[in-house]
Amino acid sequence: MEKVDLVVRIAGESGEGIISAGEILTMACARASFNVNTYRSYPAEVRGGQSMFQMRASNGPIYSAGDDVDILVALNQEAYDRHIASLRNGGILVYDPSETNPQSRGDLLLYAAPFKEMAVRTLQALQVKNIVMMGVIAQLFAMPLDKLEEIVREKFGRKGQSILEKDLQALNLGAQYARENIRKCDSFQLGQAEGGGKMVLSGNVAIALGALCAGCRFFAGYPITPASDILETLMVEMPKVNGVAIQVEDEISALSMAVGASFAGKKAMTATSGPGLSLMVEMLGLATIVELPLVLVDVQRAGPATGIPTKTEQGDLFIALFGAHGDCPRIVLAPTTVEECFYQTIYAFNLAERTQMPVIILTDQALAQRFETIAIPDFSALSLEDRLAVTPEEVAKGYQRYRLTPDGLSPIGIPGRPGAYIARGLEHNENDIPNYDQKNHQAMSEKRARKLDLALRDERLNSERWGDPSSEFGIIGWGSTLGATREAALALKAQGAEPDVLYLKLLNPLPREEIVRFLANKRKVLAPEINFTGQLSWLLRSAFLFEPIPLKIAGGRPFSAAEILEKAKEVR
Repeated sequence: MEKVDLVVRIAGESGEGIISAGEILTMACARASFNVNTYRSYPAEVRGGQSMFQMRASNGPIYSAGDDVDILVALNQEAYDRHIASLRNGGILVYDPSETNPQSRGDLLLYAAPFKEMAVRTLQALQVKNIVMMGVIAQLFAMPLDKLEEIVREKFGRKGQSILEKDLQALNLGAQYARENIRKCDSFQLGQAEGGGKMVLSGNVAIALGALCAGCRFFAGYPITPASDILETLMVEMPKVNGVAIQVEDEISALSMAVGASFAGKKAMTATSGPGLSLMVEMLGLATIVELPLVLVDVQRAGPATGIPTKTEQGDLFIALFGAHGDCPRIVLAPTTVEECFYQTIYAFNLAERTQMPVIILTDQALAQRFETIAIPDFSALSLEDRLAVTPEEVAKGYQRYRLTPDGLSPIGIPGRPGAYIARGLEHNENDIPNYDQKNHQAMSEKRARKLDLALRDERLNSERWGDPSSEFGIIGWGSTLGATREAALALKAQGAEPDVLYLKLLNPLPREEIVRFLANKRKVLAPEINFTGQLSWLLRSAFLFEPIPLKIAGGRPFSAAEILEKAKEVR
């Protein structure tokens, strides 16, 4: 099969089923063995405003949802006006002539299809306009119609036979219209790719599944965009493994219940976004001082306060690292792909159990709600860890919950069993008795901090490095910007100027040796971040006395590869 790499963007009014249609198309392409990568943008309001879903499908490797759009489907005039500039030269516009009046752009191909009229006049159901649209573009671009039908049955079958039949009629009506009324004048074809052994997940669902595989059996959460998918997934899946997932009244309660479940001996997790993390800071300190394993997922969104709930940003790095009163060590991880969301969640539980401290997983809206194809995990190869438990022999000898040890670890007892203890927020001595002596506080602070070193010994959290290590120009980053950076680096390589690239997976403690080796021969280092302050640049500057070149955007959207490429060419 020839190389296929197709970028499709669907845009229209929120409430018209834009996101739903995009997800169905993505799943269909994945089932046809294509690699997929997506991005979505939608308003914070329940109804009203513009939504957009972009899908990239390829039979080769892809790292982002793509820059230039090959096919734009505009369901109304505002969608056309907002997104026509993203359509590449020679691209295709598919539009509803009753809703959109496209201006002349001679380099484009235009296909008109009356989505609304077919839905209303033929099927008497405006709400299936998005399904009609899917049928049209599936027929036009040889997308797998049989796979679409499968997914429509799965998605809408539970709503009743009459609704399902209407949806299937809409899908086939759109395909029939395109077959009989649109003369295809382009070469874009998707078809069926070769291969298999893959699955398609969003970042949030990957985290939820990773938690289940890691042995998490308690989750408490409060719905907050864009983290709510984790709660919703675990509410369905957790009971299947005899676990508990509960929606609580606020974020403080969510973390409090997770800390309580961990105290009772369960692997526990909560998930939130920036505003919720702000509320959780005090309880995060309690988990630290009583040395309990805990996993906390922060799906970052744009802005302080309520900000822009449905847009992406990397603005929570400072609060994840330093959000505390007093010295409050915690481990901070940053997955870069959907696949890493799955595996790093397992590592997070292992690290939490191993170090007896909170582990924060930092993702963002773009990564959390992105769909990607990933290899089906080899579940037999997964390695799980449990906390260091007190033994009957230790209890008999005089159990000290916070015994000072070289690595900072001391066995944990469980309520109702030998070795039970009181987990209090006051500073304590080795025997869990409140103690405010300066020497004791110094010793306990050192004990809690020493455990951070255990995270640096996990090779699975090594930074990802690629490119030309001899290059004096480097790029350093974290999180979801990796895909755009990788494509920019490949473009630079093709132009004979390959950079050296380092992506951090462990943000606290920083992998100092890896970073020092990376910086050793660097004259200039570019640091792309989706925040206004350049938080990683600030961290590197303070820790290594090195001045990176920040590349910052704070528009609530991901980087394009072109933006990183342009800046790299400018500064290198």
